Amino acid sequence: MRLTGSALRLTVFLGENDTWHHKPLFTEIVHRAHAAGLAGASVFRGVEGFGASSIVHTTRLLSLSEDLPVAVVIIDAEDRIRAFLPQLDELVSGGLVILDEVEVVRYAGGEDAEDAEDAEDADGTDGDGGGGADGGGGAGTGAS
Repeated sequence: MRLTGSALRLTVFLGENDTWHHKPLFTEIVHRAHAAGLAGASVFRGVEGFGASSIVHTTRLLSLSEDLPVAVVIIDAEDRIRAFLPQLDELVSGGLVILDEVEVVRYAGGEDAEDAEDAEDADGTDGDGGGGADGGGGAGTGAS
């Protein structure tokens, strides 16, 4: 899949203890994004934060909080992201869902990664412009 130029970033902020049918909600969101054929999804665990409840959750030693903030980030073409939103309506009862317009500069994986390896063989460089064999692994690029 090629993804360049204008795209939409979908970010879902929730707590790591949020569940869907007895499994982590963030896992269900990632699996549904994968099943929908979206370009990629990544889950980021926060070290401290608060949301609508105004309760601060933290990893600090003296805190008993285990419900740390989690962000699920998905990036794809606008039409594909908007088509996915109804699934979030079903899954997310609390938290925050935002959309941002972004510009994709590089998205590599699958066949693109093989092309990068071929380029390395041909010219002795890593062929991916830095960031390792997976093309850098930033938000929404490496949750296969």
